[in-house]
Amino acid sequence: MNKIIYLDAAATYQKTDAVINAQVDFLRNHYANAGRGICARAAYVDDMIRAARQHVARFMGAHESQIVFTSGTTGGMNMNARMLDLSPEKIVAVSDLDHHSARLPFEKSLAQTVVMPLDADFNIDTNQVPYADVMIITAMSNVLGRVQNVAEIVRRARDKNPNVIVVVDAAQYVVHDKINVGKWGADFVVWSAHKIGADTGLGVMYIKNPDDFRPVNFGGGMVAKIVGDDLVLANGPERFEAGTMPLTQIAGLNVAIDDIEKNRPDLNLIKYMYDELKTVPRIKILSSRDSAMLTFVVDDMHVLDFGAFVGARGICLRVGNMCATWVHRALGVSGSIRLSVGAYNTMDDVRRAVQIIKDVIK
Repeated sequence: MNKIIYLDAAATYQKTDAVINAQVDFLRNHYANAGRGICARAAYVDDMIRAARQHVARFMGAHESQIVFTSGTTGGMNMNARMLDLSPEKIVAVSDLDHHSARLPFEKSLAQTVVMPLDADFNIDTNQVPYADVMIITAMSNVLGRVQNVAEIVRRARDKNPNVIVVVDAAQYVVHDKINVGKWGADFVVWSAHKIGADTGLGVMYIKNPDDFRPVNFGGGMVAKIVGDDLVLANGPERFEAGTMPLTQIAGLNVAIDDIEKNRPDLNLIKYMYDELKTVPRIKILSSRDSAMLTFVVDDMHVLDFGAFVGARGICLRVGNMCATWVHRALGVSGSIRLSVGAYNTMDDVRRAVQIIKDVIK
């Protein structure tokens, strides 16, 4: 069989040797648990977590006290929904760009839900931002690959309600461009480490004002002391990090951040595929030309059939509803086909992929 062409970076990004080596080195030479151990290994782990938190803070334009490690974007969004203690009187604004993980935790709360309108280009309509107590903004759709004007949406939302809490899902955006939490002005920003080439099981949650919120997970590591029946929480982000941390994943995070900052995906690869496939009569392209993903449908062919045909020829891509039912419904399709590139992909990869796609649907 021919070499696999991996074009599914938007689902999970391939790891560099440097990330793998960092994790293996930790497992072989430094493995221990964090939190007040007195041996050299335990001290190493505490220092490693501290350094990773500082690295992430710099990466996002934040302060280390604002960076909480989670299990991923899904875990972070579920934590947010519970931290905000949503009642039936509260209004949560969502959009059809949202991933299931961003929207469902809030829709399944007690709060009321309103859906923000999209404009003709399927962007959040900044002229119709509604009143809300909590607003969920998907910074980049995992289907359409279009960057949303987060700062302007936040500004419009605060014109309607100065106290609105804004939560940004940056899981797809984080690989696309540098996050600037100061510019965005959101209260929470969440993303998953595996989207930039670190490991699964690790996420980041930025909290603008962490002292304004109480944790929803309880256990080891987040308690300063218990006096009688009174619980005194640990200071800083540790109060939100009950239990054992995803230590092996954290060991590779700094390296993954350095890698993605030095070498982001080459958008010329997507532009090449876009220009080649837009001329194929049966293909309808849904996504932007300016992101690291290309999404389309094929007339008279189910996306799962297409996936099986090209998969058998060595292309690894994504087909289905991408856990984004609402945007597909807005587009009038049940699912789509997504090609997405990482910094490791080459022009030879995409040329071969384009030829295989053309052969399958001719």
